[in-house]
Amino acid sequence: MDYITNGYLETSLDWIPGMNNIRLRDFPSFIRTTDINDILLNYIMTQAEALPRGSAVVLNTFDALEQDSVKPLTARNPRIITVGPLHLMQQHLHDEGVKQVGSNLWKEDASCIHWLDTKDDGSVVFVNFGSITVMTKEQLIEFGWGLANSKKDFLWITRPDIVGGNEVVMPPEFLDETKGRGMITSWCPQEQVLKHPAIGGFLTHSGWNSTLESISSGVPVLCWPFFAEQQTNCRYSCVEWEIGMEIDTNVKRKDVEAQVRELIDGGKGKMMKAKVLELQKKAKEAVVNGGSSYLNFNKLVTEFLLKN
Repeated sequence: MDYITNGYLETSLDWIPGMNNIRLRDFPSFIRTTDINDILLNYIMTQAEALPRGSAVVLNTFDALEQDSVKPLTARNPRIITVGPLHLMQQHLHDEGVKQVGSNLWKEDASCIHWLDTKDDGSVVFVNFGSITVMTKEQLIEFGWGLANSKKDFLWITRPDIVGGNEVVMPPEFLDETKGRGMITSWCPQEQVLKHPAIGGFLTHSGWNSTLESISSGVPVLCWPFFAEQQTNCRYSCVEWEIGMEIDTNVKRKDVEAQVRELIDGGKGKMMKAKVLELQKKAKEAVVNGGSSYLNFNKLVTEFLLKN
C-alpha cells in the first residue's frame, strides 16, 4: 500500500510503445493496485486477452489525435478501427431515429442556453464533473469559492448526488457573491453548451466523452480526474496535446481561482485555445467524406460487419 502514497506513482516509464514517459499515476485507476488477485484488474486482463477474437475493435477517437498510441495497437491487431469522434459522425447521418438517441443519464435543463446568450464570447467557464464522479462537501466548497473568487462568469452543473448522495446547498454568501455571473443547474445539453460562443473553458473530470466533445468544440480544459481512464485522459490533455491544466486532487480555492483566471485571460490559456482549435479542425476533417474516420467506418461495415 505504501507504493500508492510514498511518491512511487510519479515514476516515469519509457518502454510502452506510443506512450512516452508516462507516469504510473497516469494509468487508469482500475489497474492501480498492489494486489495481483484484485477482481477488477483480473477482469480487465481477461477482456484484453479476448480482444483479438473479435471481428473488429472500434475506438471512439481519430487518427490525428492519437496516432502514436493507436499505431502500436494496430500493428498487433489490424482489426482495430478508429471511427471518432462519434458525436461528430452522428451529425452526418440522415437517420432521424438515430439522432434522437441520447447518451445522458440525467434530464437536461436547456434554460442555461438562454443564459449563455447574454454573455460575452469566451467569458464563461463551464463546470461539469460528469454523471458518476462523487466528491466531498469540502471539495465542492473549495471549487465553489475558487470560482467565486476568480470573478469570472460560470455555468456549474451540480447533480443532486454529487456529494455521496447528499444534496449540498452553497452558503448564502456564495450566492450573493456570484449573483448575475454564476448559474447553477442540475444537468444540461453538454454538446450544445460547449459549442456556444460564450464558453471560454471547461472544468471537467476528464471523462473521454467530455474530452472529445471539448476538443470538437475548440474549448480548452481544466482537468480534475476522478477515476477509471480519466487520469490518462488528463495526462494527454495537459502534456501531450497541451490543451489543458490539471487541478490537484487535494483541491484548494486559491488554485482554482488562479487557474480559472489563467484559462480565460492568461497567456497559457490563449496558447491552449490555439492548440485545441488545431485539434478541432482535425476532428472535423476526420469525419467528412474522405476523412480518416469516415473511411474507417466504411471499412468497418464493408470488410468486417457485412462479411461476418
